Amino acid sequence: MTDIPLLEMEDLRVSFDTPKGSVDVVKGLNLTLGREERLGIVGESGSGKSMTGRSILRLIRAPGKQTARTLRFDGLDLMAQSSRQMRQIRGARISMIMQDPKFSLNPVMTIGHQIAEALQVHENLPRRDLQARVIEMLTSVRINDPERVAKMYPHEVSGGMGQRVMIAMMLIPRPQLLIADEPTSALDVSIQAQVLDLIEELVTGNGMGLILISHDLNLVARYCDRILVMNGGEVVEACAAADLAKASHPYTKGLLTAQPRMQETRDELPVLDRSGGAGT
Repeated sequence: MTDIPLLEMEDLRVSFDTPKGSVDVVKGLNLTLGREERLGIVGESGSGKSMTGRSILRLIRAPGKQTARTLRFDGLDLMAQSSRQMRQIRGARISMIMQDPKFSLNPVMTIGHQIAEALQVHENLPRRDLQARVIEMLTSVRINDPERVAKMYPHEVSGGMGQRVMIAMMLIPRPQLLIADEPTSALDVSIQAQVLDLIEELVTGNGMGLILISHDLNLVARYCDRILVMNGGEVVEACAAADLAKASHPYTKGLLTAQPRMQETRDELPVLDRSGGAGT
């Protein structure tokens, strides 16, 4: 196996021009992702998590601006790629599940057609082989009666099944890296666990790298090897998932303290204050 990291990022910056001047939303972020490594990125809304994920795919559009000293995927300089070259990379080699993925589905196309289209963009397969791959992928995301579901439209499936369909669509080209941006935010807790278990199974089984973006520290610690905590566009703490309880930065400690517990004994749940700690 090659020693080249799957993803290398150095001094990533994302800014947006506003009437009051430029606003920096990602400020000099550095990270390295190993092959088959599962990295979690955690923080509040507005911390720069999603922009970091989109930047890897170079999806920042005007008035946004993206710069990086290094942005390399599997040894390939992503910043040097043309728009056409990036379209060949997106999906085929790097896939991203967006927030509320069910609403990313086209309401006037059948599920089978949409999954097939995600594969056709990158591979030229005979119709029979294409249909077989779609059914195989729907089966792999634990959908019963995949032939029937392939003929359905997005409004005919539940939220949990819609998430599974979106996962199938993103993984059918067999990418090397999956970026999952709050993939279960619209689901109840029991379905969240099923979907995340499924993502973990598919990522591990296919030898992929994973970047899981979430608000939930404990959830990320369960499914990832390593965690980056972001605040105000910067990484304030990096640690192994197993060492999360030993976090030293006040912001991370504040996030942990502010989480409710199953057997809650505190009279008042602490809230995170803007100075980086937890208060009431």
